[in-house]
Amino acid sequence: MARPVPRSMPTLATMPRRHFLGSAGAALAAPALWPAAARAQETSLQDAGAPFSFDALAEDMRARAADPYAPPEPVQGFLADLDYDAYLRIRFRPEQARWSDEGSRFRLHAFHPGWLFNEPVKIHEIVDGTVAEMTFTTDDFEYGDPDMAAEVPPGTPMPGVAGFRVHTPLNRADIFDELVVFQGASYFRALGRGNSYGLSARGLALNTGLPEGEEFPRFSEVWLQRPTPGEPWLTLYAALDSPSVTGAYRFVITPGEDTTMEVTARVFLRKDVTELGIAPLTSMFLFGGADMGGFDDYRVAVHDSEALVVHTGEGESVFRALNNPPWLGNSYMATANPRSFGLVQRSRAFEDYLDAQAHYGRRPSLMVEPMGDWGPGAVRLVEIPSDLEVNDNIVAYWVPDGTRHAGEALEFSYRLHWGMTPPGAAPQNLARVVRTRVGEGGVAGVETKADTRKFVIDFAGGLLGSLPSDAEVEAVATASGGEIAETVLAPVGGKDLWRLVVEVRAQPGAVVELQAHIAGYDRRLTETWAYQWIDA
Repeated sequence: MARPVPRSMPTLATMPRRHFLGSAGAALAAPALWPAAARAQETSLQDAGAPFSFDALAEDMRARAADPYAPPEPVQGFLADLDYDAYLRIRFRPEQARWSDEGSRFRLHAFHPGWLFNEPVKIHEIVDGTVAEMTFTTDDFEYGDPDMAAEVPPGTPMPGVAGFRVHTPLNRADIFDELVVFQGASYFRALGRGNSYGLSARGLALNTGLPEGEEFPRFSEVWLQRPTPGEPWLTLYAALDSPSVTGAYRFVITPGEDTTMEVTARVFLRKDVTELGIAPLTSMFLFGGADMGGFDDYRVAVHDSEALVVHTGEGESVFRALNNPPWLGNSYMATANPRSFGLVQRSRAFEDYLDAQAHYGRRPSLMVEPMGDWGPGAVRLVEIPSDLEVNDNIVAYWVPDGTRHAGEALEFSYRLHWGMTPPGAAPQNLARVVRTRVGEGGVAGVETKADTRKFVIDFAGGLLGSLPSDAEVEAVATASGGEIAETVLAPVGGKDLWRLVVEVRAQPGAVVELQAHIAGYDRRLTETWAYQWIDA
């Protein structure tokens, strides 16, 4: 199962992914949407008509960090009574999209509050440098159940929304496709050209998988810069809040073949935090490649991402194939000032999955490009056992060295690249890992070795692909927690491939960290393949 999520802080990880973008409704309890006290409470960080700046937002959040955390007022009335089926029947009316009449390249739709999203998010606009609240009412939504639609009070203001999505002509000039979604805690997703929704990013990760329990900060308020006619990017700001942290975030989103987001995060700690996760990514890996699991499934693979890719500050490129482990898996890749890291989907052919509905080959890869000096730290990968493809069970993020204490302030800037092959998703000058397979040790079809496990890694491209079969190259393999029993390296005739076979021996229950690459002519010729084998 995916990691436990507090009921008070629902996230995409708790939701069936296929329903994430849906909206819906249910039996009505009362026309009141939220208590009068909440209506009277001013929660905005900037009054309507006040000048807005990112610096001012950051100072507001710094000041808020000195005060105790105030939980958001949950929705009430019929919003609190919406169940799963009802919520999925609610739709935002496309004709109500904001910015439709202004010559903008962007259209904004809101998500209805209720069901899992019972803590409304305030949405504001920035127009000519000043703030105006962007309000929504029940008239902005279509309620699919006729009985419910008849009882919904018309024109009733919403206390906020569950989130929003932005549309733009991403794939065709005449169609406003979905570009980005912000919904649930601090989760958001985006698409490059030709993509369908897959993995997510988050504003911040706190104590993921640690004994004290994970905390899920939320974007409580959002300010969107009203786009001018023809402007090719969208700028938005968000206030982050939780019991342990506050934060001010700026996103500059530019759609394209690879959609980019320039993110600046200013984070202020209310409490000591054991582990702070910067630029966290969340994805799904059920089975495929090296880890087929015990699934009785006609499909070849089921995953939104197949590997973690890290380009270290020392110049090494690492391809870490993902697992669906028997128990919680953790891996840390230490480096200083990483050039980039991310979760990638390199297998793009229909035959790689054989799924005619989910189309996993269209899921975006997402690379994080740090900006400025991030210093020493590690990329952490968390792999959580899962038996369903609707569970997001993969988490990756940057952990800066040192402890994090109450009163501390941090700032990080980075670019997110979403797309089929965004920068850094595949090496430019090295042979890449094209597949990993695992099986019993020994000679296939002749004998097996019960005490070893066989790892088969195929590399293609780069200078390696042009070398003859008698080239002076060698395999470099290591096994922390186990021992290398044998390695065999050979080209695969006529395929521009080199195959490395590594046999590994370990004690039962051991957690073995494997790495391998091919070297020759005084250089690395491939990216570094990495894998965590649990001899369960």
